[in-house]
Amino acid sequence: MDIRVTNRGEAQYTEWGAGARRCAVGRTGIAEKIREGDGITPIGRWPLRSVLYRPDRMAPPRSVLPVAPLRPSDGWCEAPGDPDYNRLVPLPHRAAAESMWRDDHLYDIVVVVGYNDDPVIAGKGSAIFLHLARADFTPTAGCVALALPDLLEALAQLRPNDRLVVG
Repeated sequence: MDIRVTNRGEAQYTEWGAGARRCAVGRTGIAEKIREGDGITPIGRWPLRSVLYRPDRMAPPRSVLPVAPLRPSDGWCEAPGDPDYNRLVPLPHRAAAESMWRDDHLYDIVVVVGYNDDPVIAGKGSAIFLHLARADFTPTAGCVALALPDLLEALAQLRPNDRLVVG
């Protein structure tokens, strides 16, 4: 049951099992990813690595993927020159790192997508996740974002070796 991202006119959808669910993608669309910060959701077939969640906001989601709670000190390194580039890091970090403990609920559940992680290529892009969408499904910085019920349903239905398929 791969999770597929497709375009339908102006809106994007994810598909798995029966039916399609609306999603948001990167602000510059779906394409071959060029560099860090380009706003592109990368085309490809990407493994799903693990699930992180806010334990103060929800119970652990059901999934075949490894599930771990986020901590207020968790960040994701987005500095291409740092040895921890595109990795979960403790904050404060010696280089630029995005906080994973957000007030806006977007990272209440985060699925770590295996983009640019085996091997990591400096500057090719970091922090590509499946996460929660804003209520109006405005674009992301390059991730795929779904409504909470849809992301929970997808996680519960995943099988080992399922992938995120974009494009």
